[in-house]
Amino acid sequence: MIDINRFATPHDHVFLGDNHRRNESRTWLVIIITAAMMVIEITAGSIFGSMALVADGWHMSTHAAAMLITALAYLFARRNARNPHFTFGTGKLGDLAGFASAVVLALIALLIGWESLLRFYNPVAINFSQAIIVAVIGLGVNLLCAWLLRDDHSHHHHGGEHDHHHGHAHSHGSGTDNNLRAAYLHVLADALTSVLAIVALVLGSLYGWNWMDPAIGIVGGLVIARWSWGLIKDAGGVLLDYVPAGEDLPDEIREAIETDGDEITDLHIWRLGPGHHGAIIALRSTNPQAADVYKVKLAGIHDLSHVTIEVQAAQG
Repeated sequence: MIDINRFATPHDHVFLGDNHRRNESRTWLVIIITAAMMVIEITAGSIFGSMALVADGWHMSTHAAAMLITALAYLFARRNARNPHFTFGTGKLGDLAGFASAVVLALIALLIGWESLLRFYNPVAINFSQAIIVAVIGLGVNLLCAWLLRDDHSHHHHGGEHDHHHGHAHSHGSGTDNNLRAAYLHVLADALTSVLAIVALVLGSLYGWNWMDPAIGIVGGLVIARWSWGLIKDAGGVLLDYVPAGEDLPDEIREAIETDGDEITDLHIWRLGPGHHGAIIALRSTNPQAADVYKVKLAGIHDLSHVTIEVQAAQG
């Protein structure tokens, strides 16, 4: 059924994603797994004199630190969801954390590329069998973490299931949790480096192609940089209240409002959190009605959570 009460006043401003608590708990679990693996690798590497283990352990620590940004953002957003000092709630905090994590991911990509270039000019001896074992173990841990952080893309609309009177479909990014996406990309980046490392190490051990290790490192750095740039654009767009070209919400609002001589003269839409949007609508009408009448017309648009309407009488 259609929920019209979410536009009523007074109302709260809790615009967190539907899976906020689940994503928060899974992120903490992934951090624990990653940190445990990091300690095991560094300790074992120090005891057995394996620089490959030590290096991979410290590499995992950078991703654990980045995912800590995600977890703390979830925690802070949840605890301050009803803090009146956050005028529109804390739903966009995840996008801020996602943007920060994307920058960290970009720096990691640069470091991987730089280290790979250095190895072209200053090759290091590689213990192939030992390094392959480390890469396989790391890949297994990363795949487990990626499974835990997967986004099921389920879109449970707030207020139950709503009738949708319009033929438009929202762009897939409207309900995306960029905070979870950032943590997932960090794990995926680690998994990618493990896969590429295994390929390079196997070829190197079979054919003596030591140059494959830094070459594939550069490829991995470029792929991770591309992922980072995509997340920076999406999270940055939310922070700047940018409406993507594929977002159909403006058309849905106009279709619902512009009837019976009513015309929208000014429309502002922004994302409040995953699956939540706010809108400020100014309209001109030959037969002005109370704002609540127009809010009822918008109640079937499930992603619209906060609406302000200004009605003016048409001249003449």
